[in-house]
Amino acid sequence: MIFFSFLLENAVSEFAKLPGIGKKTALRLVLHLIKQDNVDVEHFSNTIATMRNEIRFCKRCFNISDKEICNTCNNPSRKQDVICVVENIRDVIAIESTQQFNGVYHVLGGIISPLDGIGPDQLTIDALVKRITDEHTTELIFALNPNIQGDTTIYYIGRKLNGMNITITTIARGIAFGGELEYADEMTLAKSITNRIPVDNYINTVK
Repeated sequence: MIFFSFLLENAVSEFAKLPGIGKKTALRLVLHLIKQDNVDVEHFSNTIATMRNEIRFCKRCFNISDKEICNTCNNPSRKQDVICVVENIRDVIAIESTQQFNGVYHVLGGIISPLDGIGPDQLTIDALVKRITDEHTTELIFALNPNIQGDTTIYYIGRKLNGMNITITTIARGIAFGGELEYADEMTLAKSITNRIPVDNYINTVK
């Protein structure tokens, strides 16, 4: 791709670093910004910069937040003793879109995957176990992607919680094995949450 301006080329290169954005799409976005008023472009850039500089992670559940404790954890109408364990923030958004869950979340920040060099110590598993102990959680719901890595993570955490007085469930297998939570349609995901099953039953079905 030939450019006639270093400024244009640099801007396109930066946009092309975003996931799913190729050089052609990046060029369309940059040309669109060029057509906008300076005030609008400055507002756009300031919004991105402010978000990156001021965004936080909830100290309790590790979801994205504007404050130390996120709005979900601070909401008295949510069932604070029911925790839904997810891999990442996108999964929280997917589950919230179903409007079928009224508890709180815990974001692991990934799943156990030795081939990718991700072990339990790199996730928020210890914080989850401490949280369950300190807060007297009554139910833990696993909403992890139905694949080998997700099942390994469920099994590992389940072993860590062995002997605790807590109900441990997982969302039903409405999502195909190997599929990703964030791409499931809302109805399928809603049914999986509503029809969740005891984790022991789930582990037996995937052995």
